[in-house]
Amino acid sequence: GASKWDVREKVWDYLEASGLAEFPRPVHHRIPNFKGSHQACCSIKELDVFNRAREIKVDPDKPLEGVRLAALQARKTLLVPTPRLRTGLFNKIVPPSGATKEILRICATSQGVKEYSVPVGLDGKARVDLVVVGSVAVSEKGWRIGKGEGYADMEYAMMVSMGAVQADTPVITIVHDCQVVDIAEDLLDDHDLTVDYILTPTRTIKTNCKRPKPQGIIWHKATLKSYEMLGKIPILKSLRYREKQTGKDVALQDERSDLANANPPAALNEKAMAENTRPQAAMGSAQIGQHHVENDSLSPRLEASGMITTVYVGNIPPSVRVSELKCALREFHATPLRLNWQGAQHRAFLDYKDTATAESAVSSLRGLSLGGNTLRVELAKSQRNKGQVEINSQK
Repeated sequence: GASKWDVREKVWDYLEASGLAEFPRPVHHRIPNFKGSHQACCSIKELDVFNRAREIKVDPDKPLEGVRLAALQARKTLLVPTPRLRTGLFNKIVPPSGATKEILRICATSQGVKEYSVPVGLDGKARVDLVVVGSVAVSEKGWRIGKGEGYADMEYAMMVSMGAVQADTPVITIVHDCQVVDIAEDLLDDHDLTVDYILTPTRTIKTNCKRPKPQGIIWHKATLKSYEMLGKIPILKSLRYREKQTGKDVALQDERSDLANANPPAALNEKAMAENTRPQAAMGSAQIGQHHVENDSLSPRLEASGMITTVYVGNIPPSVRVSELKCALREFHATPLRLNWQGAQHRAFLDYKDTATAESAVSSLRGLSLGGNTLRVELAKSQRNKGQVEINSQK
């Protein structure tokens, strides 16, 4: 039978060949925009699930622009996933006070999402009443095929994990009539998102889909290829760390295989666990007033060269201890040469051997959540000089 990719290619080819494709083109490898998309989007205003919803998550795809505009015009809270989730989970669109119809139209575009939004992370307390996703193909039974990168499925699973959606939160997709096709059920995986309503330029289809939606990230089915995605999506890495802290098994498929093949003695496992849960042996500590400094022995050459680069970590909750931050730094492979903990000021400073290492740490830690806060992580405005850390106030 046809594969998911066969179905995608058939839909993309037909949209282009029939003259139904709209900007951006070609529609291949995209959630395709099509003639009549605005008409299909406007029909959402006739649905009770839209009218009752107060907070709506809508994907950033071009054919969903009309839904984003309808949500803003109805004064609903509009959440749009950040592109490829690089800088967080959502952007909350905040039109300026007294926004005109034209400004709202701009807010609904990709440019408006950049200009009129504030980020919402894992701890943003989002409560999404309605989810609107793009599709390449969908069946009348509610089975959906996206463009193949898995972002819509992942976004939904992450919303489940952060408590933003419930089992009965409706999911809508907007497509052209030609994108409604038969899809074999055996093409679907557990992580695939299904839909409850399909809106086309001519029809509103209620699918009555009985297939369960994803119940969170299915870590044990992810392969080591997922490490690439973990590296590119800091908030996904943060979610995995947070779930691990609660005791959830977040081992990836390949990690399980490696463990099974290695099959180390229990005593070695216990020793490894002990090593991982106590501070690194090379790090000494000293209390300086309310400050707590931990460091490796810094090379005199590094000290004198001024190469040391400092990273600022802010928005640390009062409940978080230095040991929790250290654990996170090890987990994210961002252990510094020196850690200057200033818990009373809700901040810490991390020293790295050079700018490249510091920037890598910033990238790895961005989106990290501890104690209910998403931490602020950036290069410090004042860098080390002659072996001393001079700290300017962070704005």
